[in-house]
Amino acid sequence: MNIPPWFFRFRFVFRLTLLAFLAGATFHVGQAAESLELPATDEGVPGAGPIRRYDWFRNLWNQRRSAWSQRVEQDQNALVFLGDSITQGWGDNFQGRFPGVKLANRGISGDTTRGMLLRLKDDVLVLNPRGVVLLMGTNDLEEGAEPEVIAGNLKLIIAALKEHREDLPIVLCEVFPSDASKKRPADKIKRINELYRAAVKGDPQVTVVDTWTLFANPEGNAKAEEFPDLLHPNEKGYAMWAAAIRPVLATLEFLETEADEFTPEPGFESLFNGKDLTGWGFRVQKTLEKQESFDGQTASTDGRYVAKHGRIIVTTPPEGRRVQQMWTTREFPENFVLKLEFRATPNADSGVFIRQPQLQCRDYPLAGPYKDLQHYKPQDWNELVVTVKDNVAHCTCNGEVLEAALKVPPTGPIGLEGDRGQMEYRRIRLMPLP
Repeated sequence: MNIPPWFFRFRFVFRLTLLAFLAGATFHVGQAAESLELPATDEGVPGAGPIRRYDWFRNLWNQRRSAWSQRVEQDQNALVFLGDSITQGWGDNFQGRFPGVKLANRGISGDTTRGMLLRLKDDVLVLNPRGVVLLMGTNDLEEGAEPEVIAGNLKLIIAALKEHREDLPIVLCEVFPSDASKKRPADKIKRINELYRAAVKGDPQVTVVDTWTLFANPEGNAKAEEFPDLLHPNEKGYAMWAAAIRPVLATLEFLETEADEFTPEPGFESLFNGKDLTGWGFRVQKTLEKQESFDGQTASTDGRYVAKHGRIIVTTPPEGRRVQQMWTTREFPENFVLKLEFRATPNADSGVFIRQPQLQCRDYPLAGPYKDLQHYKPQDWNELVVTVKDNVAHCTCNGEVLEAALKVPPTGPIGLEGDRGQMEYRRIRLMPLP
């Protein structure tokens, strides 16, 4: 076969161009890898407190960050988890716990809050994250850092995230319990979490999830059945962590964005249309006189109650705790059966008002008062059934009796309270009885 001379000239030029491109790419990657290396000293490093420099940590730091530098485009607009070995332990697929959500794991085993602050820009902000989940601080304790120093680094991380995007959703998980044998005593961890909550108090951009109470035993330490080494969660522990943040991620529109297609049973009337707060409003707290109607609105005027995808969400108060009550605009003088489902984040506190008296509706195992329920499903949907006959209410949760004979007035509205944590209600329906 005769090959024309121009083909060889073309091939020569193509090879030179390709080599030049590869050389430039190699140089660029080399620059990036060099900039991602752990600095030799603390000089010029932001924040305060320890940065680990053990050989094993340096190698892991460089390895994971170099790999991430190749995924910057791929991981754009992900929900980013930033943390240490507990976050790294999710793996890249997060054990399949959050299907349909684009995720990026930026956990490095052994990392401290100062280390996370150092790498925040190149590991997290460069991804233009859609949201960020934070869990950090336990390794600082092992290195002798005081809670005030650890909280100071968290403040800098929060400030940088907010500066990057003023409406960026931030989920702050409280530091998990561990054990004094791991140089992580309960009093130090509790103090860190107190300072964390104080640092973000009043900030609606940050949602705090009570993951300390979720895992702590009566002494404030980790439980071996969830943390076999008293530091790292096992499969059960990760399942509990995933369940704890799922409701918050749903409220932030990462999960459960489909409408709840539910049809009440024959004879039942929906008190919530699944789309907005029509039929609900604020009343004067003591007299229950009508004060404000939310007909046609998807949120209450203060933003505490939100209608979204078939759920009434009582959002986590930025203040930490804030008592608020929303009521039906109608009153119900007849006998009736009220059914609804609720879901609570760890240690959340709320209530359902029956005409006026309150039936405590909470994350019962942690917040009480019904701590011994056998069928309650933590951080999942549970059904309340309230049967009112002759001014006495019989109340059950998943079939277990909460109150056998709760006295109620002859008439009054139905109310939903918010206090601590996030509560959700759905499928609220009522059937009159003879």
